[in-house]
Amino acid sequence: MSFADHVREIESVSQGVQTGRDDIVVESWRRCLEDYQLDPSRAREAVIVSETLLREHRQQSEDLVRIARSGLERLYHQVAEQNYVLLLSDRQGVTVEFLGDPSFNNNLRKAGLFLGSEWSEPRAGTCAVGACIATGEALTIHQTDHFDMTHTPLSCTAAPIYDMHGSLTAVLDISLLSSPILKTSQNIARHFVSSTVRRIELANLMAHSRNDLVLRFAAAPEFLDVDPEAAITLDGSGRISGMTHGGARILATSCGLDWRRPQDIIGQPVARFFDADVNELAALTRSRLPQDRRIAIRDGSTLYAHAIEPQQKTRGVPLSSERSAVPAVGRLGGDTPEMDALRRKVTRLGRTSLPILIQGPTGTGKEFLARIIHDASGLKGRFVAINCAAIPDQLVESELFGYLPGAFTGALTKGRKGLVEEADGGTLFLDEIGDMSPTAQSRLLRVLAEGEVLPVGGSVPRKVDFRVVSASHRSLSSLVEEGLFREDLYYRLNAAMLALPSLRDREDFSWLLDRLLEKHGRAGRPLRLSDAARCVVLGYDWPGNIRELDNALAFAAALCDEGLIEVSDLPEHLGRTRSPEPTDKREAELRAVLSACDGNVSEAARRLGIDRTTLHRQMRRFNIGKLH
Repeated sequence: MSFADHVREIESVSQGVQTGRDDIVVESWRRCLEDYQLDPSRAREAVIVSETLLREHRQQSEDLVRIARSGLERLYHQVAEQNYVLLLSDRQGVTVEFLGDPSFNNNLRKAGLFLGSEWSEPRAGTCAVGACIATGEALTIHQTDHFDMTHTPLSCTAAPIYDMHGSLTAVLDISLLSSPILKTSQNIARHFVSSTVRRIELANLMAHSRNDLVLRFAAAPEFLDVDPEAAITLDGSGRISGMTHGGARILATSCGLDWRRPQDIIGQPVARFFDADVNELAALTRSRLPQDRRIAIRDGSTLYAHAIEPQQKTRGVPLSSERSAVPAVGRLGGDTPEMDALRRKVTRLGRTSLPILIQGPTGTGKEFLARIIHDASGLKGRFVAINCAAIPDQLVESELFGYLPGAFTGALTKGRKGLVEEADGGTLFLDEIGDMSPTAQSRLLRVLAEGEVLPVGGSVPRKVDFRVVSASHRSLSSLVEEGLFREDLYYRLNAAMLALPSLRDREDFSWLLDRLLEKHGRAGRPLRLSDAARCVVLGYDWPGNIRELDNALAFAAALCDEGLIEVSDLPEHLGRTRSPEPTDKREAELRAVLSACDGNVSEAARRLGIDRTTLHRQMRRFNIGKLH
């Protein structure tokens, strides 16, 4: 098809002419023309985001990528010989994981089939990833299905990945630089992608449901224990606490609900969907033959179920009790005055509805602290996080409120709520709030002031009730003074402020290090540092804070032998930046001065002519604890 013919077809579709294209393609073309105001006669180069922005997107997706990695590699090995490349994109359409033949890197990058490429519809027009985000369905965008003529050589097949609460969180895509003419040639590709997504969702559900009863389903007993088709989780009271996308469809179909409204499913008693109570369902374990584990669904159909008991039973423990808050805040840090003070604040503030602002350098654990605040609050709703710095300005309002202003109304989230509505009854965490656009700041301020949001496609506002926790590595008060952040919004968000220190300033560094070593160790093989490696770790400045330390230990864990990390296993730059001085004389001097000051770090630093930060770092380097 020529360029002119392609443009003419798109224009005719906008006028209601039937051209034989799939409905999903026609709807996407119309969104591109009417909502995004894209010009089909104007070719677009592939968009590759900056390294800084890519790093933000990948950090937000690192948990999913870790869980999905084996499934992604398995899929790639299945299709690599047919010259497919694999892309994992986040919910904004940015590619956060890529697998492809390195010998084709230049061509792949030029085509946008590369790490950091953005495939949202407003940027790329009709494409598999963008259309998948817009519709929530598995699909193929084949050659001239693409809106932009630049992409018409490609054939791309994608499927959405949903989190355990029913929200679209990522898209898995496999693409070809060139392919057979017939679109049906990609049917098997869609099967491969959809099967991989199903397994990734199951793995994610299992990883996040250790304290809940898991029910896995299959239509035939022969595949129940080896390849289940869907799964749900039940909390201690027998209510739905999580689900795969297949599970959401089963539950929704059973009683006439819309799977696109997961808030109508999560929290419902399981007996609403199945002709069995929670005790009967919990008995469907492997102690019974698969064919004896048949259950009836409320719509009259049947399935086979496999029940997996919680690893730690929590039935009967109220989520809002004081006891439940203690383990949450206990994860904040070691036994230091600084962390003790933070724990006291979180325990007391967690039970209030006050908006909390968290300030701290990048990588210090601001989202981790926000989740603990949510856990300590006892709120029954979800913890919903959004990184305001990782979303293009034109998409921030779509993510938060479910639609874009003006000509973009209803464009991106048809059939899906904005995050403000998803957080109803729970906590909305706004990370890097200082990077939010002025327009979105105004909208957020209005929602906070009025407690209402306009649903997608609706004309009547509805009440929303959620806790706001925001965070920034930048000083919001300084941004207010510079006119870059609304003063009235600042005071709305800053009813209480919590500060997280840099890693190099934390007195509980050794405690954090030991916790991360436990995290990256394996069952039966604990992870440990040699004396020399520990000296390197404790002597390094860690500008990337806890996130950098976590990544460094993960890297070393993969290289080390028998769980012992040597200096050679650590990232090379740690050794290069380490102070070359670890002498017995210097250690003895530090110990002597600290002893003379009765352990008073401030006084010891003054006598040595250095600041407290430097002294703490040297104490860690020589493994000197507090002196009493």
